[in-house]
Amino acid sequence: MLKIIPLGGLGEIGLNMMVFEYDDSMFIIDAGLMFPEEYMLGVDIVIPAIDYIRENRHKVQGIIITHAHEDHIGALPYLLKEIRIPVYGTAFTLGIVRNKLIEFELISYIDLNLVNPGETLSIEPFEIEFMRVSHSTIDGVGLAIKTPEGVIVHTGDFRISHNADKMKNTDISSFARFGEEGVLALLSDSTNVEVEGYTMSEQEVARNLEKLIAASEGRVIVALFASNVFRIQQVIDIAIRNHRKVIFNGRSMEQIVAVAAKLGHIQCPPNTILDIKQISKYKDNELVVITTGSQGEPMSALVRMASGIHKHVKIKEGDKVILSSKYIPGNEKAIANIINKLYRRGADVVYSKIAQIHASGHAHQEELKLMLNLTKPEYFIPIHGEYRHLVVHARLAEKLGLPRENVIVAEDGMVIAFDENGGRLEDRVHTGRILVDGKGIGDVGRSVLKERRELSEGGLVVVTMIIDEETGVVLYGPELISKGFVFDSATGYLVDDAQCVILEIVEEIEVGLESRVELIRKKLQRALKQYFAFAINRRPLIVPIIIEV
Repeated sequence: MLKIIPLGGLGEIGLNMMVFEYDDSMFIIDAGLMFPEEYMLGVDIVIPAIDYIRENRHKVQGIIITHAHEDHIGALPYLLKEIRIPVYGTAFTLGIVRNKLIEFELISYIDLNLVNPGETLSIEPFEIEFMRVSHSTIDGVGLAIKTPEGVIVHTGDFRISHNADKMKNTDISSFARFGEEGVLALLSDSTNVEVEGYTMSEQEVARNLEKLIAASEGRVIVALFASNVFRIQQVIDIAIRNHRKVIFNGRSMEQIVAVAAKLGHIQCPPNTILDIKQISKYKDNELVVITTGSQGEPMSALVRMASGIHKHVKIKEGDKVILSSKYIPGNEKAIANIINKLYRRGADVVYSKIAQIHASGHAHQEELKLMLNLTKPEYFIPIHGEYRHLVVHARLAEKLGLPRENVIVAEDGMVIAFDENGGRLEDRVHTGRILVDGKGIGDVGRSVLKERRELSEGGLVVVTMIIDEETGVVLYGPELISKGFVFDSATGYLVDDAQCVILEIVEEIEVGLESRVELIRKKLQRALKQYFAFAINRRPLIVPIIIEV
């Protein structure tokens, strides 16, 4: 029996991870992260739970990375810390993975294996052919997975583009070839299924960017995703045509450009690129700065510019700032805040809501239909997207003629099984989200998040008391200290009344009880919460510190 098990990425944006299993052999596709949702206060990133992989580590033969975006590689170091398995990917993808593993001090332990588009990887009993796809980063691949039950096509993240350079286009002939030979199931990217038509061409984006840069009389600062190497090259070409020098700014930007340049994906005359320290030596109309921070990431290069704390770039009147990227859901407020700050400093800001300066890397409806028609699958499984995206994509497949019973809408943890009886949802394995906060992995759970939410909404009240163990008399306190819950002159009575509430509880509980302090602590927390809610309609977190001497 062939089992396909999504451990992340079906029902959310990001967190992409999928297991293919047949008898005693398993391999993994991608290991991505997700950025924290609003309620995950203080959390840095979210990664998929790998309990199923951990339980079956003896079966795991390797992991294939489809492309170098964080939602597909961000969890890789955390997986490889536990399970040392070979990693397979294309040259650029492995270059970015290598940097990540160096950062995590794992590079000497992991076997990185290059597989080019058009080549086949053998992981018994699977044969996996890499097929080039166009996306918003380079060197992305889809996969044709030959299994004992039939061929499974996994598109990865893709769009169907028509660049002059065929090496940057999705290899639709290979997808069509497998469609003619017979595809058991298609697993296809659903991220943009709600958007009608076709994705905008990169050529149109380039034309619009050139108009903006050519018309600018001052400095041009272009913020974009560091992984969008194709866009970076476009901006470099435009800068050269407009007699401008280029400066890269931002750690991730510099790292990715270095990898891309080494592989020949970024090309320009050597005197085109400047170090940011040279910025003051050139006139404003001679410069283009390509920077990170288009999503308002804290302390990113663009955020520091907008806040006036960047060491080398001070935003001023005459600067044109171009945000050549989409808004990732959840980042809208941060991006709006940057735009406002940039305007306050005198810059002219151009972003996707007012100009067509970004093309999505994910296929729109007509391209998704084309993929279905090219591959002619017996079964269809929508992947990569929130649940509504999966359902809309499933309905799209049904409209194109696939029987409803052959369209499988799965979620994380569901086991999709194929054998002589066909395909079906058969079982469920444990999955979930692991929260990473600083160096802590998985040590922030629901209770911690609840406490953080209470702190953010109601503040903190610390109650300190010292009690005589023998007599039960309060020797010191009760002293109340608040953070985010202010006792000012208008509500000064709260302190006196809260102290009375506390002292009444101390008197109520009999002296000599073995668990007296713990009883006082629990009753005190409950009584103060009720009192503050009644008196001032606030619900602070109550932390009692009670010492017996």
